[in-house]
Amino acid sequence: MRLLLVEDDEHVAAALIAVLGRHGISVAHARGGEDALTRLRNGSFDVVLLDLTLPDLDGFEVCGRIRRLTSIPVIMVTARADVRSRIHGLNIGADDYVVKPYDTGELLARIHAVSRRKAAEEPERAEGPGGVLSLGPVTLEHASRQVTVDGERIALTRKEFDLLALLAHRPGVVFRREQIISDVWQTSWEGTGRTLEVHIASLRSKLRRPELVETVRGVGYRLALPPR
Repeated sequence: MRLLLVEDDEHVAAALIAVLGRHGISVAHARGGEDALTRLRNGSFDVVLLDLTLPDLDGFEVCGRIRRLTSIPVIMVTARADVRSRIHGLNIGADDYVVKPYDTGELLARIHAVSRRKAAEEPERAEGPGGVLSLGPVTLEHASRQVTVDGERIALTRKEFDLLALLAHRPGVVFRREQIISDVWQTSWEGTGRTLEVHIASLRSKLRRPELVETVRGVGYRLALPPR
């Protein structure tokens, strides 16, 4: 995930960049509103964290101009805790509003939540007739819940199929462990981490191409297809 942090306080930015980096998020740092808008015009990002108190432009104005440029998720991160500011921020296009000081775990959860909503709005990988998804050596048929690798049918359990189907719909995209547990097991992460690891190991073994399911350390897993 690529995130644009719009924050003029160097100490706050440095601490946040370090935390986000440890969770696999690549951060670009804009120190003002104009800098942020220039970076958005010239780069590709998944989420914007926007402070409202900037040296050149008001954060609300920056948010409005971002909305005229792109539909990228914007989270306002600010010390302005009053209700009018929250309502105004959400009305002009922010996807979420977080008041400083904040818990970094909650901020991470909110970043992933808005990112998931955005991803859900984007077209998924196109399936062929009958719900057939072909990804390099892997073919996945939703209707029959059958999987073949290099033309050979592979027998998967229900959860293994659901896990592969989740990863296969967005190949190359990292799915966080908590997200996989929520989507496949319909439960929370607590106490289920080992279950996920066991299913990942079994899936890799059955696919006989363990490199297809790649671990992203400290974050989760993704389907890594070989280059064409």
